[in-house]
Amino acid sequence: GKGGVLKGIKRMFSGESFFLNSFTATAQGQEVIVAPSLIGDIVHHQLTGGTLVVQGSSWLASGVDIDIDTTFQGLVAGMFSGEGLFWVKCSGTGDLLLNSFGAIYTIDVKDGYTVDSGHIVAFEDTLEMKVGKASKSLVGSILGGEGLVCKFTGQGKLYCQTHNPPSFGQALGQNLKPRS
Repeated sequence: GKGGVLKGIKRMFSGESFFLNSFTATAQGQEVIVAPSLIGDIVHHQLTGGTLVVQGSSWLASGVDIDIDTTFQGLVAGMFSGEGLFWVKCSGTGDLLLNSFGAIYTIDVKDGYTVDSGHIVAFEDTLEMKVGKASKSLVGSILGGEGLVCKFTGQGKLYCQTHNPPSFGQALGQNLKPRS
């Protein structure tokens, strides 16, 4: 289930709220409208007994039969991927809503895929993710502005976002006047 103090604490580590709201229709034809905090897409993913690993700020909502938990992605990956130490792990059968900064695009990974670390929304747990450098050397990756990338192996679905919030913040910050 979704409840419990331990699960609430674990959710906080992934950047989610300690509490999860639950809405139940009391009459025919009622609906709930949800919206993310950033401007971007909302994508519906139908879980059919599998598990989707979701970047903390990209989980928006899910059906009652989806188990929401937190997973530790590893110290090295967490510190250097730009996505945090913890991810939201969604498993079960039912509806799941993901959100992004910008558009969401889907990649069906078959033989491997490499993506900039700030662009990951979610991935099926049939994929393995490793953090690596974007160019041949770590210094080249950092000086070239590429930073680090996430390399996926295995077969499964990967959701990515077209924009990267930290990069957007840096670009915007350069154009802001200093506080007086």
